[in-house]
Amino acid sequence: MTNVLIRTLGDATAGGVNPSEIMLVMGFTVLGHLTSILTLSLFIAIVSTLSRMYADSEMVIWFSSGRGLASFAPPIFRFAWPILLTIGTLSLVLWPWSNRQAQDLNDRYQQRSDIERVAPGQFQESAGGKRVFFIDKETSDNQTGTNVFVSSIEGEIESITSARQGKIEIQNDERILNLKFGQQVLRNTRTGEVRVIEFNDYKVVIDPDVKTNASNAPGMTSTLELIRNPTPRHMGELGWRLGLGVSAINLMLLALALSTANPRVGRSYHTALALLIFVVYYNMINVGQTWVSSGRFSFTGFLVVLHGGVFVLALLWIAARHMNLSWRSLLTVGRQKSRVQP
Repeated sequence: MTNVLIRTLGDATAGGVNPSEIMLVMGFTVLGHLTSILTLSLFIAIVSTLSRMYADSEMVIWFSSGRGLASFAPPIFRFAWPILLTIGTLSLVLWPWSNRQAQDLNDRYQQRSDIERVAPGQFQESAGGKRVFFIDKETSDNQTGTNVFVSSIEGEIESITSARQGKIEIQNDERILNLKFGQQVLRNTRTGEVRVIEFNDYKVVIDPDVKTNASNAPGMTSTLELIRNPTPRHMGELGWRLGLGVSAINLMLLALALSTANPRVGRSYHTALALLIFVVYYNMINVGQTWVSSGRFSFTGFLVVLHGGVFVLALLWIAARHMNLSWRSLLTVGRQKSRVQP
């Protein structure tokens, strides 16, 4: 949340986000990252609750009644299935939608007219980066300004235009800046020739709206479109989205195997270990997305190796805890077998 706020404020300072829409952009961004927040919250909730049951000897009663650790899995799934369903919906549906909404806000702010992007008394670069404007605004509709200054470079010609008044007009579906009573200085950067022109009426075509390809980014593409167009980048994004839902299930199983209480180390030890496991697992999902997008790893291989490996590890860990196995017991059994053999 802090990182999102810092990035959003940084974009607003650099002119990429409308300052009046900071909270709205941040809301869409946080909504997209709600999947990770819910997954971590569910993981920590299970670890902390089961650790408390160990510390309060409630697990002793559970084990003494003939139930093992594996029999805790059905109650946990009955508790967590609504959260798992929400995580899947957020990752597959809400994630691209929130990214598109945030990008639409940014694009609309970036594609505003050059007159609108100029603050009174400040020099401002145009949308296409070809012109620099200075305008004193007077009207509330931001269509007319006074004391207009325009500096532009087109090829070898550098021009500096100043006028007493400027007005926005629409002609042939183009936005025109109509300047009144001013002069223009033209300079050829190659030859150094300078021309000065005085005018009473001069029209300048304002840079057209800047179109971006951000809407085609995999993070803003719907899940159905990712499946229909299985490019490496799309498969990497699809693997990341599916991985968020699968990781929530795997982390639940890891929480069941991880939860225990040792009075000598305290309960915070398992919470810190759970956070470490989550960070490593989540970063491996991001790394896997990069590998699949670059073609270094296949989509199926990524799901099987990472999530399948974590799932098998969690099951083996639960089985060892269910049968009360440990490295010490395994070594003891191995020594006894070696003594029995002639």
